[in-house]
Amino acid sequence: MRKFYVLLFLLFLSVLSLLAQAQTNGGKIKGTVIDGNSKTIESSTITLLRSKDSSVIKISAADKDGHFEFENIPEGKYLVSVSAVGHQKGFSEVFEVTAEKNSIELKTIELVPQTKSLSEVTVTSKKPLIEQKIDRTIVNVDAAASNVGATVLEVLEKSPGITIDKDGNISLKGKQGVQIYVDGRPTYLSGQDLVNLLRNMTANQLDQIEIMTNPPAKYDAAGNSGIINIKTKKNKQVGFNGSATAGYSQGKYWRTNESLNMNYRNGKFNAFVNYGFYKNYGFQELTIHRTFL
Repeated sequence: MRKFYVLLFLLFLSVLSLLAQAQTNGGKIKGTVIDGNSKTIESSTITLLRSKDSSVIKISAADKDGHFEFENIPEGKYLVSVSAVGHQKGFSEVFEVTAEKNSIELKTIELVPQTKSLSEVTVTSKKPLIEQKIDRTIVNVDAAASNVGATVLEVLEKSPGITIDKDGNISLKGKQGVQIYVDGRPTYLSGQDLVNLLRNMTANQLDQIEIMTNPPAKYDAAGNSGIINIKTKKNKQVGFNGSATAGYSQGKYWRTNESLNMNYRNGKFNAFVNYGFYKNYGFQELTIHRTFL
């Protein structure tokens, strides 16, 4: 009789472990993008959108074979937007991630090449949202209109390979212990202090975000789990200047973020002060289904 209770207890623990793992991992979405000549398109920008309001959930880039993947996606209805240089924007069909169907394989998305016209030539320059380098992925913050009014933490949450849980823990490609750098220097912050710093920085202060899963040799062994380098905009104005920002968003509950930046520069002397305030009400629904034998 004692062995029976022990086996029943172990079975109960295994069921709880499977349920916890299913809730933690979330859904996985995979797909491929090609052009009109059935050739793969490398480094195209892939954006995961919520089908209800087209809000940006996650941003990624296709690899050299045109494949892309999103992980840890919560339940809901989504669609994928694909853009590439020289092609018209393409979209996937609307699909739904559920507990029963949490692995989605999308149909191949085909982009239509843009027609070329030589009657008039207009030269424009625009930074791509995502740049793929040999040792890093670069996110140009100003290239996405959805980043206006957002915090740095919200921008990171949408960036390729980055996952942020409800407690503010940042992971890169599923690895914990990611090192956060600001302008090439480590922040030496962790836990709630780091979360507060990123929440009180606005996206308009940023220039780029460098994501390094395999950091270069100059970082030594500091980034075994990866390094995220946040590059801010350089302000070279002489004299006194400053900026004030405020943001408001409404979902189930409202949230606000305000910040004040003041700077004084004279020759080699520079003094600055930064104050930020963030208030947020969270909402979460949790459904647990247990089967007892």
